[in-house]
Amino acid sequence: MTTLITREELRKEIEAGTVTVLDALGGQYYAKAHLPGALPLIESEVDARAPELLPDKAAAIVTYCSNAACGNSQNVATALERLGYTNVRKYRDGIQDWSEAGLPIES
Repeated sequence: MTTLITREELRKEIEAGTVTVLDALGGQYYAKAHLPGALPLIESEVDARAPELLPDKAAAIVTYCSNAACGNSQNVATALERLGYTNVRKYRDGIQDWSEAGLPIES
C-alpha cells in the first residue's frame, strides 16, 4: 500500500516546491478545480504519459482524487510504483478535504 501524506505535510511541500502533485480525476474534474500546481494523470494514461511527465523516478510524487472513498489516487500510485517510481505517496482525503480546510485551489 502506498504511503499516505497529510494535508499539512502536502501543503508545506507544495509551498516549498518539493513535490509533483498528480490529480487522478482528470478531465472536467481537473478543469473545474485542482490543487495548486497539480498535473492531470489518470490511471489509463500512466504508462503512456509518466515517462515524459515524470522523468525522475526518485522524485517526490503525491497522487490525490476526490476523497477517501475514491480509488483513483491509489490506482495511479500503484501504476507508477509498478513502473519503478520509488517516492510515491497518496493524499487519501483528496480535494474535498483540501477545499473544506479553506486551502487554495486552481481551475
